[in-house]
Amino acid sequence: MEKKAPHANANLTYAIDLVHATCCLAGSASYLEDIQNDLRDRGVVRAVRDHDTRALFDWLIEVLSFQGISDSVASGYMARHGSVRWSDISAALSAKPSCPKLGGYWRFFDCRYQKGADKCSEPGHIDACPLPRHRLRNGRLNQTAYSLFLFMRDVADDDFVGWIDGQLDGANSQSPDRLAALREAIVGPMRYLYGVADKVLAMALSFLLLAAGKRRPLWLEAGATFVAIDTLVHNFLHRTGILRCLSADHLYGLGCYRPGGCADILGLLAAQIDTRQFNPTFPKTFPRFVQSAIWRYCAADGRDICNGNRIDDATHCDNRHCQMFRRCDRIALRAEKAKIAIFQ
Repeated sequence: MEKKAPHANANLTYAIDLVHATCCLAGSASYLEDIQNDLRDRGVVRAVRDHDTRALFDWLIEVLSFQGISDSVASGYMARHGSVRWSDISAALSAKPSCPKLGGYWRFFDCRYQKGADKCSEPGHIDACPLPRHRLRNGRLNQTAYSLFLFMRDVADDDFVGWIDGQLDGANSQSPDRLAALREAIVGPMRYLYGVADKVLAMALSFLLLAAGKRRPLWLEAGATFVAIDTLVHNFLHRTGILRCLSADHLYGLGCYRPGGCADILGLLAAQIDTRQFNPTFPKTFPRFVQSAIWRYCAADGRDICNGNRIDDATHCDNRHCQMFRRCDRIALRAEKAKIAIFQ
C-alpha cells in the first residue's frame, strides 16, 4: 500500500481537528430528536408507518418548493396560495387529459411549461391541460409536482415507503462503498425528477430517512450519510483552508457534489469523527450531523460567526470573537474565488 506523504497526513489531521471543534461548538445533541419530533408533528412519521404515499407526496412537494429562493418568500407564497396535493393531481389526471406527456412518468419529459408566457412544448393541448392550473410559484414547480406524482405512482407503484425499503435492501452489502450504495439506491432514480437539485433532494430525503428512527435501521443509516451543501458550508470549508489543504479548491455549485468536492470531503471527515460522543443514540458515522454543525456555526440563525455579515471577504478574516480564530487558515474568500475561476 502506498504511504501518504507526511504533509498529506498533516493536512487531513488539520481538517479533522477543525471540523471536530466545530461540532463541539455548534453541534446539537438533540439534532436527531428534533427532526423526528418535527416530522411526527407534521404526520410524516405516521405516513411512513402506514405506507401513506399520498401524505408523503404532500409533505415532500412542500419541501421541494423551497429551492431556488429564500425560505421566507417560499413559505409566504404557500401561506397565501397553498401548495398542490396528491388528491389535486390525482383528480386532474383521472379526467384523462389529452396531452401525451401526462400519460406516465416515462412520457413526462420536455414539458417546458412557462407560467408567465403560458407556453409549453405541446401548445395544442395547453388549454385543456391541468398542469398550469395549480397556483404554484413558478412553472418549474408545476412540472416538479407532476414529475414527483408520476414517479410515486408509476415507479414506486403507489407505495413510496415500500419502494425505499426495496431499494435499500437491494443495495445492502458488505462492500467498502456500502453507505454510498445505499444513498445512491434512492437518490439515483430520483435525480431524474424534473427541476430537483441535489442539495434540496439530499435535505428532504435525509429528513425523511432519519425520521423513521430505529424501526427502520437501514433508513437511519442511509439518512445519516446525506449532506446538503449550501454557500455557508462551502464558504466555511474555503475560508478555513480545508478545501485548499485537501487539494479540492472549486467554486460553489455543481463542483460541491462532484468527486472530491465538498460533499465527499464532509463524508471523509465525518468518517473520522465518532458522533456518539455528542449523543450515544447517534450513528457512529453521521455526516449529516457534521454538516449541520458547520451550518449552525456559520448561520445568522445559529452561532452567527463564519459568514459574510461578520467577515469582509475581500481580505483575511479578522473576527477574533471566533473561537477557532488562531487555528484557522483564514483564507480571503473573494480573492481566492477569482483565482479559482481563472484556473477552472
